[in-house]
Amino acid sequence: MPHHTSLIAILVYGFVLAFAFGALANRLRLSPLVGYLVAGIVAGPYTPGFVGDPELAPQLAEIGVILLMFGVGLHFSLRDLMSVKNIAIPGAIAQTAVATLLGWGLAELMGWRHIEGIIFGFSLATASTVVLLRAMEERRLLDTRRGKIAVGWLIVEDLACVVALVLIPALAGALGGNAESVSSTTVIKALALTFGKVAAFVAFMLIIGRKAIPWVLERIAGTGSRELFTLAVLSIAMGVAFTSAELFGVSFALGAFFAGMLLNESEFSHQAANDSLPMRDAFAVLFFVSVGMLFDPSIVVNHPLQLLATTLIILFGKSIAAYAIVRLFGHPNTTALTISTSLAQIGEFAFIIAGLGLSLNILPKDGHDLVLAGALITIMLNPVLFMVLDRWQAKQDAKIIAKREAEPDSDPVTCSDHTIVVGYGRVGRQLAHLLQARGVPVVVVESDADRVKAARDSGLTTVRGNVANERVMLEAAPQRAKLAVFAMPQALEAGETIERLKAINPTISVLARAHSETQVKHLLEHGADAAVLAERELAYSLTEMVMATPPYRARR
Repeated sequence: MPHHTSLIAILVYGFVLAFAFGALANRLRLSPLVGYLVAGIVAGPYTPGFVGDPELAPQLAEIGVILLMFGVGLHFSLRDLMSVKNIAIPGAIAQTAVATLLGWGLAELMGWRHIEGIIFGFSLATASTVVLLRAMEERRLLDTRRGKIAVGWLIVEDLACVVALVLIPALAGALGGNAESVSSTTVIKALALTFGKVAAFVAFMLIIGRKAIPWVLERIAGTGSRELFTLAVLSIAMGVAFTSAELFGVSFALGAFFAGMLLNESEFSHQAANDSLPMRDAFAVLFFVSVGMLFDPSIVVNHPLQLLATTLIILFGKSIAAYAIVRLFGHPNTTALTISTSLAQIGEFAFIIAGLGLSLNILPKDGHDLVLAGALITIMLNPVLFMVLDRWQAKQDAKIIAKREAEPDSDPVTCSDHTIVVGYGRVGRQLAHLLQARGVPVVVVESDADRVKAARDSGLTTVRGNVANERVMLEAAPQRAKLAVFAMPQALEAGETIERLKAINPTISVLARAHSETQVKHLLEHGADAAVLAERELAYSLTEMVMATPPYRARR
């Protein structure tokens, strides 16, 4: 293949293979990350067929790292972290320490150096942001207390990895040879020099970058050109990352993280995140493909016991530690199991840390392959673990419902002519509070324990359970209610419930939330008096506002 076409070839093969295997993984209900990694293995030198350029692939991976870290910084919320700091910070630190120690212990059994064991163990400590967020979104847990703890926990782990990306090169320079023969003075000098460079970079970004970056974005946004705005966002991400490495000697990753973090403080952060998302997704895919190219599948045959031990550390070692920590802090069993299950996998930062260790000769090739294989296996098994957890949770809910008559977990509904609000998520919460402020008696029906507590803390009469269960529905006293509003996003489930609700009280008015015309039709067919399609209602509201303005008021 001519040299001048190697870049085109690796981009074409990378995207095509990633799409094919990503779609297959999604079809099998696995994370697309598994497909991207398999695509890299297929394009790598250890399998027959096309082999990607070994010089270009790492550079594309570096761009992927820059944009991944930029995305982490762009979504870094100090406010969200502070709301769960009492559990997320000590929990993440303790769990990271446990995973690192377990990995170091396994490395000792394999006869590796101490520094290699530490890098290997640390690579096993951090869960994948992509996998965790997807699992939380599928179960509507992001707005719950346990969802916020899990995300805050992950933020702390990500920050620990950012610090590690700064320290590892310094330690590699000091401990590159025989670790035992290096004096403590050498290590201290190396760390002091590194921290000095980082301090200079941070000061530069906080003093100049904090003002310059929002100023530039504001001016570009004022032009009204979306292309220029997107280009400005990408220029800031790549430019800051490159400048941080050239002028201050810190990693591309740290520079990109700071660029994203400072952009997050801008009023244009949401637009920046949306506009840069396609580029970040594309190069993130290439990052995972390039990581897969480095993986040697023979590790499964040559070191099966070491791979089994690595997988057990990820699945059970750090998860048991997380479970114990959450329970120690007094949180319920459900919260502990959700967090420990969501952390039972590794992803992006594991690849970055392991890849850095391999490039600096402080992690052996077998260690890198064990990390990649462990990631592949645990990412594939994570949905299975969540499936088991969901079934366990369903059984627990069934037991709660069975005991409801003897020990009802709901406020006694004594009011009449009230409004039943089904679902206390973002929409339901706002609706319930607005009705409450206007003196309308409200009864909330919600299955999530954290949301039930929040509703009760707000002074709302609340029934805990799934409204699709007839006993739960009856506890909300629908026979005495005037109105029911289904703020839950599950339209199919809502339709069946509305039908039963109308059978109990034919005079009750029912409003429901829909996300498509098909859902509107389904809800109306099952007895809803009206179904609100958010996009359509927004269009109506904007039209009313337009017609109320002076140029059009006379035409009304």
